[in-house]
Amino acid sequence: MIDVVEQINTTHRRVGPAELESGAGRTCVLSRSYDAAVEDVWDACTNPERIPRWFLPVTGELRAGGRFQLEGNAGGTISRCDPPHSFAATWEYAGDISWIELRLSAESAERTRLELHHTVPVDNHWAQFGPGATGVGWDMGLMGLGLHISSGEAVDPQEFMAFMGSDDGREFMTLSARRWAEAHIADGADEATATAMQERTTAFYTGAEAPVTE
Repeated sequence: MIDVVEQINTTHRRVGPAELESGAGRTCVLSRSYDAAVEDVWDACTNPERIPRWFLPVTGELRAGGRFQLEGNAGGTISRCDPPHSFAATWEYAGDISWIELRLSAESAERTRLELHHTVPVDNHWAQFGPGATGVGWDMGLMGLGLHISSGEAVDPQEFMAFMGSDDGREFMTLSARRWAEAHIADGADEATATAMQERTTAFYTGAEAPVTE
């Protein structure tokens, strides 16, 4: 059984500014610790045989300069790879491009701190949904990674989808969107604007009807 509140509280979230060639951007950062050696967490995040056990099937060349494609999701080019500490890549989906960077650091021999940075342009999509559009999905991914690392087993996709469609799953996505709104406000966003973004993000993920705002 998944403890929704514990899963939400395990991850720290922040939002900060980013300068892109195309203009202003924002970086969403998730950080979370796992009870595993840094080499094991690196393998879980970069081994094409293990990635589907907690995320999605992946094809391509998982090396610097190689391209990857996640089944039914984003693809991109790996721009930098420094095992077992970090990699950076583009994140290309539906004609849009953003950038991800994974950083791992050993807190002890058997505990690893993971930081995921996802930099996005401040565009119409951001204006509508804010950081939660990116953040809620990554919250789900890092929860899946935690379930895989703690058990050593693959996360059953059908069971995970059933969870996300349950009351607990909807609570998870609602709380995640709320925490991203709080991080956005801490970054200096107007509270009313961030809350409206949060409500639209929650409605998108949970299937609820977003409230009408003036």
